[in-house]
Amino acid sequence: MTVLRTPVLAVAAATLTLGGCGYNTIPAQNEAAKEAWANVEAQYQRRADLIPNLVATVQAASIAERETLTQVIEARSRATSIQLDADALSDPAAVARYQAAQGELSQALSRLMLVVEQYPQVQSNANFVALQSQLEGTENRIAVARRDYNAAARAYNTTLRTFPGNLWAATFHSGSEPLPLFTAAPGAETAPQVQFNTGAAPGQ
Repeated sequence: MTVLRTPVLAVAAATLTLGGCGYNTIPAQNEAAKEAWANVEAQYQRRADLIPNLVATVQAASIAERETLTQVIEARSRATSIQLDADALSDPAAVARYQAAQGELSQALSRLMLVVEQYPQVQSNANFVALQSQLEGTENRIAVARRDYNAAARAYNTTLRTFPGNLWAATFHSGSEPLPLFTAAPGAETAPQVQFNTGAAPGQ
């Protein structure tokens, strides 16, 4: 009985020692970052799901600036065509492509909202008001989800670069790679501009 118990106790002691010195920190923080990323994707998908109804509502008002609607539709198509699995987060180029597509859609939506400001009949539409409120709420959720992901990724990256995490990253977790952070899209600091064509007939 003693002979069998000794290896078990040794394994238990080793497990506690490894856990106490940070062996599990890297995988735990990596999973936390992946979960945070999933929340980012969920909020972007929620926005994408709202857009067709928004476009249909604005189209029904027969506004003149059809080009702006087309830009939103095309930007949504590109944004939803780029998927980024959590296991591919260590590829900065893939993250940049995903972020660029989502940023393009954000800009297109901003331009559409500027156009709608010129059309009181759209702004007074109950469906539009409800969709606008949902989109604004979703944009806030996206901002929070991106912030939470950045916090999780930053904690993970810091562990990879500092003691004792850097020792585990160089040995038992040698496949661990830093995760890129979300940054502001180029031009995001500039308000979108549109040229209004309110005097033209719909479709021109």
